[in-house]
Amino acid sequence: SCHTRRSSDLRPQRLRATAPPEMPPMVFGSPVRPACEAGAAPAFLGRNRVPELQRLFQIPDGLPVHLKRGVADRLLYRTTMAMTVGGVLYCLVALYLAAQPRRGK
Repeated sequence: SCHTRRSSDLRPQRLRATAPPEMPPMVFGSPVRPACEAGAAPAFLGRNRVPELQRLFQIPDGLPVHLKRGVADRLLYRTTMAMTVGGVLYCLVALYLAAQPRRGK
C-alpha cells in the first residue's frame, strides 16, 4: 500500500514552521559585492614582454630554461644550490648530534 506523507511528518518533533528571523545588523559599513558587480579590473599598463621572452627561451643553445636570462639567473641558481647543500649538511650534523647519547654530569 502507498503511504502518503503529511506535512507534519517532514518537520522534526512536529515543530511549527516560523517566519525567518530578522537580519542581524551589519558589522562593517558597506556590504561585500561579488566581483562581477564590483566593476571592471584595471587594465595592465606595462609592456607585454611575453613574445620576446618566448623567443629567448626557445633559442636552441643547450641551456636549461632557468639559466637562459644570463648572469642574474646563474647567480640565483648557484646561491640556491649552495644554500640547499648547506641546509642538508646542517640537518645531517644536527641529526648526528641528536643521535649521540647524553653525557651524565
